[in-house]
Amino acid sequence: MTSPQGAGLRGRALRLTVFLGESDRWEHRPLSTEIVHRAHTAGLAGATVFRGVEGYGASSVVHTARLLSLSEDLPVTVVIVDTEERVRAFLPLLGAVTGERLVTLEPVEVPRLGPAPEGGA
Repeated sequence: MTSPQGAGLRGRALRLTVFLGESDRWEHRPLSTEIVHRAHTAGLAGATVFRGVEGYGASSVVHTARLLSLSEDLPVTVVIVDTEERVRAFLPLLGAVTGERLVTLEPVEVPRLGPAPEGGA
């Protein structure tokens, strides 16, 4: 049985967030898919794509999933968490496909969860 991605990641880490639109493409496939595949190939601990229900960006056009105004370009974020060294090493690979899109980096802490070790707190 294999452990979940990121299971060995503990302590200080870096969260990389890429803000996209659902219609953003890289060579005829969703840009979010390309980013996840590049992160996986680079051996990063994990990547997740989140699809928003409403938002706007540089264009100032509000995109929404509300029934009366269905959008085909909802906001999408790709979140990657790994060590600072590994995330920063990934940035050139990411920049090759994202161009001028908004990318943020935030320090995070990955706690150890689960049962307390035997013999103490």
